[in-house]
Amino acid sequence: MRVPVVHQQARRRRARYARLLWNGAEILVTLGLVLMLLVVHQLWWTNRQAREGAERKVQALEREWEGGGGGGESDTAGGGSVSDGGSASPGDGDGDRGGDRSGVGSRSATDSDSAANPRPRWTQAYAILTIPRLDLRVPVAEGISKGNVLNKGYVGHYPGTAQPGRAGNFALAGHRNTHGEPFRYINRLRRGDRIEVETPAAVYTYVVDRTLAQTSAGDGGVIREIPRSAVRPSYGYSDPGYYLTLTTCTPEYTSKYRLVVWGKLGSMRPR
Repeated sequence: MRVPVVHQQARRRRARYARLLWNGAEILVTLGLVLMLLVVHQLWWTNRQAREGAERKVQALEREWEGGGGGGESDTAGGGSVSDGGSASPGDGDGDRGGDRSGVGSRSATDSDSAANPRPRWTQAYAILTIPRLDLRVPVAEGISKGNVLNKGYVGHYPGTAQPGRAGNFALAGHRNTHGEPFRYINRLRRGDRIEVETPAAVYTYVVDRTLAQTSAGDGGVIREIPRSAVRPSYGYSDPGYYLTLTTCTPEYTSKYRLVVWGKLGSMRPR
């Protein structure tokens, strides 16, 4: 009668394979948990944090204006520097500073509050944007720096474009996803929808007029004084006016293209 022979080497080999498989499974589970936490942080925590901060800033501006103060206080001591940005093209990126060139040679009743609304400091929250259809009410800050403006849940004003109610193009950028995502649903805006911009001196009501569903990230024509797409020239305007431009990334969760909504100034009332 034969006695079974136990092959110790084969058993040790199988044990090593089992340990490798177990260790690999542990690593995959750990990586999955880390990725899940990153997704939760980006899609939930940054939104919650930015929205709460933006709401507090709106309330602070309202209290300040009710108390007879001027524009909102600066969010950074001494403002920013030109090194914070690059070219002012539509998007969720950093923009350089520049003068308001859009209203040169043009004046109207809506320009009379310029003394009450001095040029805002870099990254200063100085106005409130309200879009009733989207139930949106967020601060407007000077510049489109990600760290100091957009990632705080604010809407950023493109430097070099007109200020609220002024002749030219009052152009704004905002995140579509994460960090408060104030412009996530601007694709739902339709012609005739109201958009209000409040300053210490007045409330300006713009009316949505046109939408450009997709253009390149570098299409600077959409934020010019007379906005017209440089990529799709059939979209835009030919005559001077009082325009509002909203820009954000598209499709969602990407930054490849830009979505643009244009409006025209409909009315102004003093505060």
